[in-house]
Amino acid sequence: MNHRELLKNKKKIVIKIGSSSIIHEETGGVDFRKLEKLVRIICDLKNQGKDVVLVSSGAIGVGFQALGLKSKPKTVSLKQACAAIGQGQLMMMYQKLFMEYNHLAAQVLLTFDAITDEERRRNAENTLNELLQQDVIPVVNENDTVATEEIEFGDNDTLSAIVAHLIKADLLILLTDIDGFYTDDPHKNKDAVKLSVVEQITDELKDMAKGAVTNYGTGGMSTKIAAARIATDSGADMAIVDAKDLNQINHLIDGDDVGTLFLAHDAEDFDTVDFIVHKGYLK
Repeated sequence: MNHRELLKNKKKIVIKIGSSSIIHEETGGVDFRKLEKLVRIICDLKNQGKDVVLVSSGAIGVGFQALGLKSKPKTVSLKQACAAIGQGQLMMMYQKLFMEYNHLAAQVLLTFDAITDEERRRNAENTLNELLQQDVIPVVNENDTVATEEIEFGDNDTLSAIVAHLIKADLLILLTDIDGFYTDDPHKNKDAVKLSVVEQITDELKDMAKGAVTNYGTGGMSTKIAAARIATDSGADMAIVDAKDLNQINHLIDGDDVGTLFLAHDAEDFDTVDFIVHKGYLK
């Protein structure tokens, strides 16, 4: 079976982009060219009849750039202050860009208790599904202005998998600063091999997860394996794709051999909330 060919039929897609992919590392400024291209690709997927949810980091980065800070804030209070400034600015950018392509975007901010509390989780699920039903593109981020678990969520890798679980997505795409999952860190080991398809997440695979943390992102490869376990156990395929070339989103959905594809499987006894609360995704 050509698993990649089946990606053409995916109808409900979650796309996650991290801070390091939308912030110029040299200056801390927003990469508007990349944002515009991402929005254009999402709008084209919508025009094909697909539901799309965007999970976007970057609020803290936008905020500390607006404040003129020279380095990423270290304290929780300063991070939250930057998020309070940056979240509104980032959402304004997204809404303006989506409107240029005649699509509506809505901001959805989630906190950890929205996942662990049954009623709030149900409310979040209903809100996301209602937005999709109204043909609106939800733009999801963690509510960094009041949350303190941002580092544990891993630059929204885990959050994007939770969103995929909530809306019963059939594909999660993680846009990151590496072009797939390797058997070792390719920056340190020239013999590292990129895996095209992963059918099962094993202990050996977890040991391979040695991704480096970037200056503007908080997620390494371990958080992506965590996201893969949540997504695939929830019935969604997941792909790690190079954010440097956003056209790879289209290539992936066209069935081309780009990035690394983690295959969904049945896991009826998988308890996503229990898995997250007990930090099973890091074990």
